[in-house]
Amino acid sequence: MARITLSCLPASWYCSVSLLSLGCAPRQRLLLLLLLLITSAFFLLETYQRQLWGTQRRSGTQINKYLSLTESMEATDILNPSLNYGIVVDCGSSGSRIFVYYWPPHNGNPHTLLDIRQMRDRSRNTVVKKIKPGISTLATTPTQASDYLHPLLSFAAAHVPKNKHKETPLYILCTAGMRLLHERQQADIIEDLVTDVPLEFDFLFSRSHVEVISGKQEGVYAWIGINFVLGRFDHPDEEDATVEVTTSSQNQQPISRRRTVGIMDMGGASLQIAYEVPSAITFNSPQEEEAGKSFLAEFNLGCDVEHTQHVYRVYVTTFLGFGGNMARQRYEDQLFNSTFTKNRYLTTQTGLSKDKPYLDSCLPVGLTETIVRDNRTLHLRGQGDWTKCQEAVRPFLGLHNGTMSPRGVYQAPINFSNSEFYGFSEFYYCMEDVLRIGGQYNSEKYSKASMDYCSTQWSTLKQRLENHLYSKQADDSRLKYQCFKSAWVYEVLHSGFRFPTNYPNLKTAQLVYDKEVQWTLGAILYKTRFLPLRDLQQEALRQNHPSWLRSSFVYNHHLFSLCILVVVLAILLYILRLRRIHQREQRQAEVLNLLWVEEGEALLP
Repeated sequence: MARITLSCLPASWYCSVSLLSLGCAPRQRLLLLLLLLITSAFFLLETYQRQLWGTQRRSGTQINKYLSLTESMEATDILNPSLNYGIVVDCGSSGSRIFVYYWPPHNGNPHTLLDIRQMRDRSRNTVVKKIKPGISTLATTPTQASDYLHPLLSFAAAHVPKNKHKETPLYILCTAGMRLLHERQQADIIEDLVTDVPLEFDFLFSRSHVEVISGKQEGVYAWIGINFVLGRFDHPDEEDATVEVTTSSQNQQPISRRRTVGIMDMGGASLQIAYEVPSAITFNSPQEEEAGKSFLAEFNLGCDVEHTQHVYRVYVTTFLGFGGNMARQRYEDQLFNSTFTKNRYLTTQTGLSKDKPYLDSCLPVGLTETIVRDNRTLHLRGQGDWTKCQEAVRPFLGLHNGTMSPRGVYQAPINFSNSEFYGFSEFYYCMEDVLRIGGQYNSEKYSKASMDYCSTQWSTLKQRLENHLYSKQADDSRLKYQCFKSAWVYEVLHSGFRFPTNYPNLKTAQLVYDKEVQWTLGAILYKTRFLPLRDLQQEALRQNHPSWLRSSFVYNHHLFSLCILVVVLAILLYILRLRRIHQREQRQAEVLNLLWVEEGEALLP
């Protein structure tokens, strides 16, 4: 029979272990059994924990994402003392809005960001309030700035728990309207806010918390907000698309992380694009480098400047006059001037009356429209030729010398084989309101739908609107200019930004996870990026503080498991000992009984 010798044991424990039995004295056998049992238990415990944690890492991200989405739709638990709050005021050109955010304690991982969410009241409505007009209207009365914002700040103060006011940061960020003011006027308004706001409110507020941000900053904040909501700053799972990223840090190896999304937003007046540039850029000349760097922003969203896991290089720029409405206005201005110039030199009467209208390829078939400038009127009639409309709007992109960006502005390279974009505002309205193909973009499908729409009689389009065949947002203005805007969007995308017609990763959207994402979310993420470092430092101080409690099993699950195991084994050993004592007493009783019987038999005659 095979035997195993355990020579590593102390001499007093020496024994041989058979594959079928333990050849030891009872005490040594019990101690050996205890040793083997403890070793096996720890092995099983570690194996189980590895499997459990591996499963959690694979599924935890997805589960937590959906749990977070669900929780963000619920009313904020203001009775939870661990929650933190933050406030951002967006001082725009037409009005100001205040947003209240909150976040739970940081999870302790220096590579993860704060889980910031928009606060919701008891009715589950987002805590947002807007006032009109814009703060820039106070240019001549700057001392009224704090009074102007008082309703917004009082609104936020009523929702944030009173005991949290002193630790709740307040940021007042001004955009387009304030940018147009003289620097002296901006400074006067800011000075009034810095002086008077702390007198009435206990929020964490200082001079650095109020500023006039540039269009570049606003674009970066919008990019941060969208990618945060989409979870693109989280650690990648196995199925996630990734990119290799190089930063400007010296001797820094490329890192692989989750692919972020670029954003394109076309409003009525302007067009904006922002996307990450993961690889280092090579410029062709010093002039190009100087121009290019003005459109690039490199920043660290992480709480530790020494770590580059969350260093991002983002290209962002805004094209004024490239919004859908302004593009149409520029088109009409050029159409008006060129037509009247031709009429004057060629002695023609094109567009001067309804009988001889100018045939506009960018209006639906049969639609009559007029352009009025300087008390002169140009009459138009829709021709509905989408292909000709594309050719007509293309010059308004200003593509000089074959540049890859409208107006000759430097554009950082895009890796179309490994990138993803979201199109907002006009990109979505143009594809969804009447064409009803919003969502995943397909250029062939979009082109055909646009051609069909433009060539449809105006009377038919009106009838479809009355029959509610279009979205609720569709109106007469949308029907009139849909043909033009669909051509403009197509040209901006494929001729201006040079997206391939077979590009598969463009989605048009109005909401992300059923909610509108504001640039203010990205702003507070950036402004509070160092708060986790403060929490981590405080936690480190607590852990380093000498205390028997912090070194006990409560803070070490391995030691805790060992204690439980020892207790269980002690109970088992105690039961075994009682059983042995009971068996020994039984044997002694049997021996005594046998002696009594023998003595009794001897006494019998």
